[in-house]
This record gives sequence, C-alpha cells and structure tokens, in this order.
Amino acid sequence: MDVQALQRAIKHFLAEDIAGGDITSEAIFLATQPGKAIFIAQQEFVVAGIETVAPLVFQTRNPALRCRPVKDGKKAKPGDILLSVNGPILDLLAAERVALNLCQRLSGIATLTARFVEAVKGLPVRILDTRKTTPGLRILEKYAVTVGGGHNHRFTLHDQILIKDNHIAAAGSIGEAVRKVRAYAPKGRKVEVECETLAQVREALAAKADIIMLDNMTPAAMRKAVALVGKQATTEASGGVTLKNIRRIAETGVDCISIGALTHSAPAMDISMELLTR
Repeated sequence: MDVQALQRAIKHFLAEDIAGGDITSEAIFLATQPGKAIFIAQQEFVVAGIETVAPLVFQTRNPALRCRPVKDGKKAKPGDILLSVNGPILDLLAAERVALNLCQRLSGIATLTARFVEAVKGLPVRILDTRKTTPGLRILEKYAVTVGGGHNHRFTLHDQILIKDNHIAAAGSIGEAVRKVRAYAPKGRKVEVECETLAQVREALAAKADIIMLDNMTPAAMRKAVALVGKQATTEASGGVTLKNIRRIAETGVDCISIGALTHSAPAMDISMELLTR
C-alpha cells in the first residue's frame, strides 16, 4: 500500500469526523490526561486493518500514540483484544471512530472473502474481487480481500483491458474491439473479453483474447465454454455468484471466479473500543 497516500486520506477522514473539535470529550478530560484504549471483538471474524490501518489512524492523529495490534488474518472470537493504544485520552477518542469504521469494514470484507474461499476448498480456482469498491477506499478494500485469501482483479481501468458489451457494440464485433485495444494500449496489457454466449467465446478465441469472462452463464454453459477454451486462454466466471452456487460454478473447471459482493455487500464486523482511564 502507498502509506503516504493512505495517510493523506486518513487526515481527511479525521478532519471530517473531528471538524471543530470534540466538545464532549474536551469538557471532561484534561488535554494531557493519559489513558489506554482497547479494541474488542464482539463476534467471530477474520481480522483486517487492525495491524495495518488502525495504528496509522491513531498515529496520524498523534505520532506519540503507542499501538499494539494483533496481526491481520487472525480469526477473532468474541472477547478477543485486538488492539491496545496508549496516549492522551483526547487523541484516543478523536481517532476512535475512524479507526473502528475502517477496521469493521475491512474485517467484514476479509471475513466474507474467506467464506467464499472456503466454499471452493480443494478446487483449482481463484476467487477475485472487482472494481465495485467504495470510492477512496479501493486499496484498503482490495487489501482486505487478500487477507481473506482472495486475489485482486485490476485496480484501475489502466491496469488491464476488459472489453465489455458496450465496447463490442461500439466496435462492431469482438474481433474489431480486440484489434483496436491492442493497437492503442501499452504493450503487455492482457486482453479480457466479456462473453455471454458460446458464439462470443469462439469469437474471443479467434481474436486471441488472453482471458475470457463467462458472464452470467449457467453452469452447464460454462462447462461447455471451458471445454471449448481449453488451454488457449484463462477463463473467469462472473455474475450472480453466491455462497450457495459458487462450488457448482467452480466445478465447471473455470480458472477464476470474480465476485463484486466481496466489497460491495460485505457486512461490517462488530468491534468496540473500551477506554481505560486508570
């Protein structure tokens, strides 16, 4: 992760939350009054952000704050202490909500990803995320996917060529779309083509696509497509993937399964902060 870029974002997050100051805490605690805060897990989940993000939030607020986090990837149980932070109480409370919000969000993504990974255990398939991330949090949310055992698809529109239905319609055909992007894009960029039918899969193969996305196909159609592609390209299943059907999809032989829900629908995990003033 780009730590400097992340720090700039965290400064913005803190400014958004603190604004003109914490008028409640400032009325009760002395400016230099020391204390300790601990993060406590309230449910079972895969930890993400506690090791990497929470200390950065607290130390962006005050570099003198001392943090002791557990490692990301740990499987937390209710009552587990995930983080302890020592320093001025006003700084602990000022950074609390931003740190909790990020860690709850990232832990939710890691936990949901781990459930999908577990659902295809034993099969040679990779679980991928998508660009369906929260604006401003993409690098963190994609990091959480890797903590949960998943893999990252492209980070930006510049990373990889992905020809979708609108591109095909505008170019006139899959072959023409592939020709145009190969002529325009920097060398080395892989070309992926979104296909909804076996006929489109054949077109993508003829155009020598590197990756063929099987978009919203039935498992039966996917199995035929995988057989058709063989080793000529990487196959990626996408669309309508759930925990109930992912193993059936994986059993078709696809190389990858991309799931937007990993980042756009993961529920936040329950983490609380307790302040110890004595």
